[in-house]
Amino acid sequence: MGAVVGLGVGCGLLLIWSAFALPRPARGDGPRVSRLAVLLTEAGVSSVSPGSLVALSVALAVVVGVAIQLVSSTPTVALVFAVMAGYLPVALLRSRARRRLRELAEVWPEAVDNLASAVRAGLSLPDALAGLAVRGPEPLRPAFEQFAMDYQVSGRFGDSLDRLKATLADPVGDRVVEGLRVAREVGGGQLGRLLRNLSGYLRDDLRTRSEMESRQSWTVNGARLAVAAPWLVLLMLSAQGDVIHRYASPVGFAILVGGAVACLAAYRLMMWIGRLPTERRILS
Repeated sequence: MGAVVGLGVGCGLLLIWSAFALPRPARGDGPRVSRLAVLLTEAGVSSVSPGSLVALSVALAVVVGVAIQLVSSTPTVALVFAVMAGYLPVALLRSRARRRLRELAEVWPEAVDNLASAVRAGLSLPDALAGLAVRGPEPLRPAFEQFAMDYQVSGRFGDSLDRLKATLADPVGDRVVEGLRVAREVGGGQLGRLLRNLSGYLRDDLRTRSEMESRQSWTVNGARLAVAAPWLVLLMLSAQGDVIHRYASPVGFAILVGGAVACLAAYRLMMWIGRLPTERRILS
């Protein structure tokens, strides 16, 4: 029995590692960026490599698994919590990426207004964009500071805009950047009107989405509470050896796996029911 459990733990950790580390088949002609790299960029922590994230997930899974094993002396329970712990960094990154997109969506109208004022004052478009590194909203300043440095070094506006889009990793930023690119290529005669219309549209979209998210919050919080509750109870039961040892049997392990699948399916269903349309980066 011990050899079977050890083999199961090893296979579980191997599956966690392979899900993140093994390369995926490329699609299309251009270079493919891993999903982890995209997630790190969207979360605003592009300085962290996907390999470091995988190593953190594996290390966290091992530490939590060993700790639960020492407390409960039940390998099946330790394996379940090890898998959860291994997924925790990815879940936190996804939450951070969603929070970052909301923050950027809230400040983009102000940034567009500042840009329109600078253009109306007679500044060139590159200078107006570089000025957002000082006058723009705080969350956007690092990206535009990098744009200013790129444009100062290279002098190529298009390439600097491409790097700005990659740094922002934001659907709204993609629309703003592409609108500015088109306006510059066709002469920019309607740039002021374009920026004013874009600012009004962004404010209306933000107001509507905020109302919908406030009504959706009870669904999201209820789904998270319903999923977390049974596993918190199981964690508290880990210190009671006569109870937790019942999950060491094959039947107990099957109950744990079935409960995990049921919780995941229910959570996905609740999130699907209460989901809001998410804007994708079609111009990236």
